[in-house]
Amino acid sequence: MIITLKKNAPQEEVDRLYENFEEKGLQVNIIQGANFNVFGLVGDTSQISDRDILANEWVENVQRVSAPYKLANRMFHPEDTIVNVGGVKVGGNEKIVIIGGPCSIESKEQIVRIGKEVKDCGADMIRGGAYKPRTSPYSFQGLGYQGLLDMADAREETGLPIVSEVMSADKVDEFVENVDLVQIGARNMQNFDLLKAVGHINKPVLLKRGMSATIEDWIMSAEYIMANGNPNVIMCERGIRTFEKYTRNTMDLAVIPIIKEKTHLPIIIDPSHATGDWKLIEPMSLAAIAAGADGLIIEVHDQPECAWSDGAQSLKPEKFKQLIEKARVVAKAVGRDL
Repeated sequence: MIITLKKNAPQEEVDRLYENFEEKGLQVNIIQGANFNVFGLVGDTSQISDRDILANEWVENVQRVSAPYKLANRMFHPEDTIVNVGGVKVGGNEKIVIIGGPCSIESKEQIVRIGKEVKDCGADMIRGGAYKPRTSPYSFQGLGYQGLLDMADAREETGLPIVSEVMSADKVDEFVENVDLVQIGARNMQNFDLLKAVGHINKPVLLKRGMSATIEDWIMSAEYIMANGNPNVIMCERGIRTFEKYTRNTMDLAVIPIIKEKTHLPIIIDPSHATGDWKLIEPMSLAAIAAGADGLIIEVHDQPECAWSDGAQSLKPEKFKQLIEKARVVAKAVGRDL
């Protein structure tokens, strides 16, 4: 970090800042010029707020040389992280992981039936929502804890790990007990109490990007989880909100190589929420694999016209199977297995 003080900053202010930075365990190098004094800080500067420093009337500018995230940063962890989800490995050069299932769990019979169907198609995990964050308070909000128990039955019937979204810190224990991959949804990406809570558990976390979040915002949310003790984070791009109206969100494929360059964490893509249109899911899935994604999470429903939520962006099982068959070809072309 480089901090430039204004011209004629009092020496006592220079000394005070120097001592403050040294107390934080940082190596402080001072360059004294005719018009400016410049501090060069070496060490863990994540504990320092740029805004707090700029509040000092004698500070001219603050510039970070490295990213504010440390634990997620590839610079400090050059090897790819591989996250084990109930025996399924995500990341590195492992096979590309496919997750399929309905947006909402509607009944035990429904999630078990669809779970068997996605397994037969070639899926590695089952997804399903027990607690549903919905834009309208009048929309179906999920079956709650019973939905998690129904998903556990689907795991028992299929042998596949299960993925579901936790919405509040007080429900985390339910997910630790019943779920293999705990999802943090887009609306909760910056729910810091929830991020801290899942940072204290021993289950892997699927962290979706917020609909208006920058890439750095998103990585910093992963840093919250990791800083609280849980290194098993999987990033998930699900589209961001732009001015475009032809899709539900705008799918940002560029994040795949960026996340792989900046971090060591695996990244999977959610083309269902990114596009909102079942017809777009297959081409976007193939493009994501070509770009280097470690997996896909796709909504699958055998009667999407009757789905309790998000039917328009759900694939029927036969379409899901076709997608996986084509995805294998693309994966092979880029040197991956599926």
